[in-house]
Amino acid sequence: MSQTVQRAVAIVELVSDRPRTLAELATALGVHKSTALRLAETLIDTGLVRKGGDHRYLTGYRLAGLAARARDQFDLQAVVRPHLERLQGRVGDHTIHFAAIDSTCVVYVDKVESHGHLRLYSQIGRPVRLHASALGKVVLAYRSPEQCDELLAGYEFERSTDTTITDRAAFDACLHTVRERGWATDDGEFEPMVNCLAAPVWNHEEVVGGVSITALKSHAALDDLQAQLPALQTTARDISKELGHV
Repeated sequence: MSQTVQRAVAIVELVSDRPRTLAELATALGVHKSTALRLAETLIDTGLVRKGGDHRYLTGYRLAGLAARARDQFDLQAVVRPHLERLQGRVGDHTIHFAAIDSTCVVYVDKVESHGHLRLYSQIGRPVRLHASALGKVVLAYRSPEQCDELLAGYEFERSTDTTITDRAAFDACLHTVRERGWATDDGEFEPMVNCLAAPVWNHEEVVGGVSITALKSHAALDDLQAQLPALQTTARDISKELGHV
């Protein structure tokens, strides 16, 4: 990308955050005021930036309109599907899921089955078990305490296996660990023969979902599955980038 284009994009991002003076733009870009002025005036001509009555630069009305029109193109499943398929191709005989926060729950948005005989209970559109899944943990780990309280209000920490987390205190401690290391596990916590890894997916400001690799324990123990963590995290970062995360 040319330096001029990079600087123009930077100006659009700066004024989208808050109104900026010419001096602030020049300082942020590391250029002389005359250079910042030339770029800002060009962006004003395109409608992407405007100048307020106090001579500060703001988001242009055309940009706001473009953003509103573009929003309709962001079908989350359409965005994530190619990434999930590529990840599945890399990890082989494992299943890939994507789940997203939806009001008061986390739901499966997409799923790419393994090429083997593994067929999981998960269904697109159905809720994720928050306390007994890597996806539930990795999404909740980045919510505020108030948001977690809302999502877990009246929630029953039902035991499914010997490794299921069964109380809020233990679950909160688990979320703290997930937040510190940046990924989550499911060690046979809902289905004893299945384990899973999950990584968070961000938009421009917060975690909106997670991507996971699920395997039969007979095919990959949890420690072995963690060898796929770099590929999983790369996929999560690539999806996040498409959703506006920098």
